[in-house]
Amino acid sequence: MEVVAGCYEQVLFGFAVHPEPEADGHRERWAPVADFTHHAHTASLSAVAVNSRFVVTGSKDETIHIYDMKKKVDHGALMHHNGTITCLKFHGNRHLISGAEDGLICVWDVRRWECLKAIRAHKGHVTFLSIHPSGKLALSVGTDKTLRTWNLVEGRSAFIKNIKQNAHIVEWSPKGEKYVVVILNRIDVYQLDTASVSGTITNARRVSSVAFLSESVLAVAGDEEVVRFFDCDSLTCLSEFKAHENRVKDMFSFETPEHRVLVTASSDGFIKMWKLKQDKKVSPSLLCEINTNARLTCLGVWLDRRTDTKESPPAAAEPAPVSKEQSGHNKEESAHAVQEEEKQPKPDAEKCSLTAPPPGRRKRAATLPAGPRLPARRRVRPGRPVRADIREGGSCTVDHL
Repeated sequence: MEVVAGCYEQVLFGFAVHPEPEADGHRERWAPVADFTHHAHTASLSAVAVNSRFVVTGSKDETIHIYDMKKKVDHGALMHHNGTITCLKFHGNRHLISGAEDGLICVWDVRRWECLKAIRAHKGHVTFLSIHPSGKLALSVGTDKTLRTWNLVEGRSAFIKNIKQNAHIVEWSPKGEKYVVVILNRIDVYQLDTASVSGTITNARRVSSVAFLSESVLAVAGDEEVVRFFDCDSLTCLSEFKAHENRVKDMFSFETPEHRVLVTASSDGFIKMWKLKQDKKVSPSLLCEINTNARLTCLGVWLDRRTDTKESPPAAAEPAPVSKEQSGHNKEESAHAVQEEEKQPKPDAEKCSLTAPPPGRRKRAATLPAGPRLPARRRVRPGRPVRADIREGGSCTVDHL
């Protein structure tokens, strides 16, 4: 597995983490090793998303950069948005959804990196989005004080709810039976069947990140050093523990065959991995920590899952790298697609299902040949590149080359 984290210093860090077997009488520890740093953006990183092949990063420089984790190379850049990229979400290995301060939500075909649809989602910024586990629905919140439900099968708005305040986080539960909407330090729990608030959780400080640990248990981090576990049914705090010396910026949760792991990133520069107990009332134990000496903003974990050979695409279907010409053409197509979206009262004719429709049924925003592999547009800030090195004890320092 590999932990990836973005920071204000425009760098994406990658750390390979090797689980070590639990020794007799000793607590289980994992060993992190510095793997790579990727300096492709010209402004601070604001979002990161991971699937089985790629890591994508969004930035205040209005671009989305793609990094191939298999080959450890830059795969290109997507320049569709005209504003800070605020959220990135993969659904499986075929689709990526992006949201930005320009109010657009874009659906991307990962195989060819084409924009299938650009939707004028909010009158203000898109602040967060979340995809239902089925891939048929998505939720988004923005600075227009609305919570919007999207029909991803037909690529249209399904429902708009006025929530009277600007929410900055929305998240589906693992089974998709409930979702949470975060407004400052308030967490409203909604039930899917009624689409209404079933309860409210109040955190001590403004919430910066949430992560479902199960269908009913939610991890909450805010502008403080503490992480809390809440029961979404009883609305009670199960436990809390001090995770960092400064505010927690982002969290990521995943499951191993042995246990569930929670990863936290903080403004103090540390990334920490926690082993969760079966009983969430018991505080987790620390597996490893990494000191990046950077101001971290976003976090992800790449799990190198080997897919079955029957499901693997042939060599010809390998995702094509993004060229400069294609990136520029995509941005022009974005404006055209949005204009068409606003003109058409019935958008059912253009579909962009995330549930793998039959070939030939999906309309693309642009059909471009793969072409020769060209380097991605890279606007590197003047100055020296940055390198991260692991020191003794698992710490990491940032040096100038």
